[in-house]
Amino acid sequence: MSNASDLMEIKETAIREKVPAAQAMLDGFDHTPRLAKPKDVEAVAAKSPGVGTTRRRFRSTTPGLVTASTARAEGVNIIARVEATEEDDALMSPIQAGVLHALRRALATSLTVVDQYADATGLSALMKTNMQGKLPASKQLEFTEGLAASSVIALHVFANMASFLLSTMHETSELSVDVGDVEEILTDNPQLALTGALWELDQDLAVFADGDEKLIPTVTAFLEQLMEKAALRAANLPRLDAFASVAYRVEEDDFEIRGFEASSRAKSTKLTMTFKKPNEVVGNHIAKYQSMKLSKMLMAYDFERKLNPFADLGGFIFTFMGDGAPGTGKTTLIQMMAGLINDYCNNAGYPFRYANLSTDSIDSYQGKSAQNAKSFINQIIDPNVIGFGTIDDIDQLAGKRGDRQSSAGQLEITAVLMESFAGANTVVRGNCTFGMFSNYPENVDDALRQRAAARFLVDGPQSRDDYIDILHLLMGKNHDIPVGDHELFSAQQIKKAVAASYSSYARPKEEGLAVVFDAVNKSVGKLDTIAKLGTYLKGIQTADPRFTGRAIKNITDAVKVRAMDFELPDEWMENTELFLDKDYDTKRKMIADLSKEITVDMVIQEINRYADSEFRYADKSDEIAIENMVRDFGRNEEAKRRYLASKG
Repeated sequence: MSNASDLMEIKETAIREKVPAAQAMLDGFDHTPRLAKPKDVEAVAAKSPGVGTTRRRFRSTTPGLVTASTARAEGVNIIARVEATEEDDALMSPIQAGVLHALRRALATSLTVVDQYADATGLSALMKTNMQGKLPASKQLEFTEGLAASSVIALHVFANMASFLLSTMHETSELSVDVGDVEEILTDNPQLALTGALWELDQDLAVFADGDEKLIPTVTAFLEQLMEKAALRAANLPRLDAFASVAYRVEEDDFEIRGFEASSRAKSTKLTMTFKKPNEVVGNHIAKYQSMKLSKMLMAYDFERKLNPFADLGGFIFTFMGDGAPGTGKTTLIQMMAGLINDYCNNAGYPFRYANLSTDSIDSYQGKSAQNAKSFINQIIDPNVIGFGTIDDIDQLAGKRGDRQSSAGQLEITAVLMESFAGANTVVRGNCTFGMFSNYPENVDDALRQRAAARFLVDGPQSRDDYIDILHLLMGKNHDIPVGDHELFSAQQIKKAVAASYSSYARPKEEGLAVVFDAVNKSVGKLDTIAKLGTYLKGIQTADPRFTGRAIKNITDAVKVRAMDFELPDEWMENTELFLDKDYDTKRKMIADLSKEITVDMVIQEINRYADSEFRYADKSDEIAIENMVRDFGRNEEAKRRYLASKG
């Protein structure tokens, strides 16, 4: 990918100046743990040479920083620890050398970024004043907060870059290591923060890395935990705008730093699913059409600008929910969409990443389910890839708050998805989309369900023509049964079918919503102004209090998508020179030229489509609740009868 204009290059000369300090950290230092308890490494002490008494002691290279402790310090030598993973070989292995090089490179870059942050914020001057003993009391808080901010920056940049550099070495390994939480997160100053992290890494290496094959998985697992903890700590610290508002690039490593986002190499996932062609999806006209459009929308993403013109113009679907009865084609829809994106990406040379969050992600250990969900999200939102994430049977995976049957793990997943799909830190670049699918959407938490901006009713084949088409398709070719009086697949002509489907929502389909629609029309007349449409929305909210401002946003987003109610031409996907290879501004103009004007009919249809789904979910949910209560009352009566009978 080409260098983006918003990136500030970190000079290679500046990084090399920090290499001696980084080497000293790996060579040996003493550290007194303050937050974490030492792991039981005595069992592996025999295979680790430890730190000799002649080791170099790490000295702070930053003026004004002095640390002292009366507690017993522990010697740390990362180089010796890494070499000890294969004690039978007198020479360092390529894997060991690669790990140490990645750690040193990441440490040097981290120290460089910290220096740039200190210079940009005035922290460097405060450190010099503090070293001279002249720091005024009025500057003490600024000084302390600046050191804490630079500490979490140092930790995150180190973990982020080291993980990035190790990713190519780790891709062939299927081993995973659970190192647990990282606890030694110190914010006194950057050097102490890094040495504290290296002390804990040394502990994990001693316990888990009992061979070269476990070295990279152990280090990677530690770095992922360190990144997460540093980002969480940063969320509660001031004075980080100077870092978060600037994007950095290390040209030699093709590595980018964008605040506290985790970076990763643009690697595609290996897909083993059976792809489906659009003509193999019978019925589901709107869902099929929207999926085909969205597949092409993703391809408009600009890797240089890290933004999609559709997201910029307001017509991009970041999250959607597909619901329908079992057997109506949700899995087929996923296979079709993944196949389209995969083929488009292969042709354009883009990395494509697909992942599904399954019930296997629910873990009995506290916090592990949330960690699994966050890992899934991070895989897909990576700005260096085109991503498609699915959550099949979300009603089983994500817990409904207030439901006693929801496990702690399910509730953790719900919290992560809600924050990721529409949280304070959610950034929609337009490189990825998430699809939630369910046979029972009424069992999905209301707030999570409303984070699905688009609704795809997956209702399967409906008409006589649909049933003839799907029978012919599934029968295969091993027969000579005549088709009869029917033109195969004519009903599946997508534009004609979609137009009819949209038009059918000129009036609501759910009985409860139809009552509101008729009452408002009788009261204010034809819905042809913003005021009248707003009156209709208020009427819906009166009938269903769950119809909140988020619902209005989802409806207006859907209307904007309708304004982009066109498919990018197939030729643009096949011949990359026509569109995909264009610069961002050109692509944006080409898309804008194809957009349509929003009409009243569009708005009414999208209100009815969205509200229909909410009323459908509510009706099902209420009916299930009533059935459960009836069942409970019956049990109570039967229990009373048996109890009285036993007493008589």
